[in-house]
Amino acid sequence: MRPAPHRVHSPQAETQPVAEWGPGGVFWRTFFLIAILIGASLGSWYQSFRVLERSPRAQQAAQLVVSIVNLTRSALINSDPDKRRALLLDLAQNEGIRIYSLEQDDQIEALPDEPFLGILERYVRAKLGDDTRLSLKVNGQAGLWVSFTIDDDGYWVAFDPTRLENIPKVQWLGWGAVALALSMVGAVVISRLINLPLRRLATAAVAIGQGARPEPLPEAGPREIRQANASFNAMVADLEQIEADRALLLAGISHDLRTPLTRLRLEIELNPLDAATRESMSADVEQMDVIIGQFLDYARPLNAIGGFGAIALGPLVEEIVAGMAPNPDLEVTVTCTPTEAIYGQRTELTRVVLNLLENARRYGRTEGAARAEVEIRVYEDKGIVLEVRDHGPGVAPEQLERLKRPFTRLDTARSQANGAGLGLAIIERIAQRHGARFELHSAPGQGLTARLVFPREAPV
Repeated sequence: MRPAPHRVHSPQAETQPVAEWGPGGVFWRTFFLIAILIGASLGSWYQSFRVLERSPRAQQAAQLVVSIVNLTRSALINSDPDKRRALLLDLAQNEGIRIYSLEQDDQIEALPDEPFLGILERYVRAKLGDDTRLSLKVNGQAGLWVSFTIDDDGYWVAFDPTRLENIPKVQWLGWGAVALALSMVGAVVISRLINLPLRRLATAAVAIGQGARPEPLPEAGPREIRQANASFNAMVADLEQIEADRALLLAGISHDLRTPLTRLRLEIELNPLDAATRESMSADVEQMDVIIGQFLDYARPLNAIGGFGAIALGPLVEEIVAGMAPNPDLEVTVTCTPTEAIYGQRTELTRVVLNLLENARRYGRTEGAARAEVEIRVYEDKGIVLEVRDHGPGVAPEQLERLKRPFTRLDTARSQANGAGLGLAIIERIAQRHGARFELHSAPGQGLTARLVFPREAPV
């Protein structure tokens, strides 16, 4: 299978930035708090404005009503009776003012009980007289109806009540929508300014967790942000120094311990020992060497491995199993379906497969069986999956996470086996380096299944 094309670069060089727009983030919490505050402020302002401007607006509308009524009365009184009909027609067509005779049987609806109309009515009656009547509907016809008298005759003057509104409601809604939209834009800007330092800090923390060296955070802005960024930069420098010291320590351990082990092997071969003693001593030396190797593999820094690239996982597993020396204690079955290539490091992936097989060889044998039967599968399922399953006694589900911890063995009788209980812990760290998820599934009597789920794409 030909590996799918990938960009080749170290996974520690770049890290995925923390999502800014995801749910549950600081950005949205800040935005919604500011939006709620703005909405409450606009609502309070609107109610306060309505209360404070109601009386002046009602008085201004009442003055307009009084002026219309007085001008209409004067026009009727002073007009030529022969031209009065033309005057009434002109008022109706050009000014929207209609004049009707007031009849005793007119059906008059009282004004609604509204503060604005109450002020308007009081002011109009104060100017035109207490016998003035106001209504929004007379004889089923809507409008603002105001009564007046000429001599002993009563009349109605009716006109469109919207003429009393200085600013239409639609215009108020438009201004309110514009103000709200501008406020929301301001809320987004403020939220981003508040969230940006935290997002940088979170992204840098993720980079540290992945073994990368993030760019120093800017030590600028508010005092708290400067102090937090300065402390984080100092922590990164300290961690780099610790990693350097650990690398030096590991190199010293590898040299200082393995050199005496080599001399011990030579002395065992040169001394005249019986075969059983020589075999036992050689086994002890090999066990010590394996334990040292496990310590070094587990303690290796996350960013100490290079050589990442596109790797076809199925063919790699088949190659590893085919290259293993024959083992009478282990029977391996491999099933690989064509998958995309993963972005990984060949040596580390080989170590994962060998560690899982060794773990299955030791603990995955069915009771009474001559060898451990192990099934390896590579397939795609929300990622590229490497699965290793044995048919041993299995593990209780509540103990599975413990198996990933360093120096952990659930069976104390196994303490004599080679190794230091670091096999699965090493796999966990290698999975972290590859951005993979390491899972263990089991139940008593049903064997243990180890599953690594690698991402489809190279980490960016």
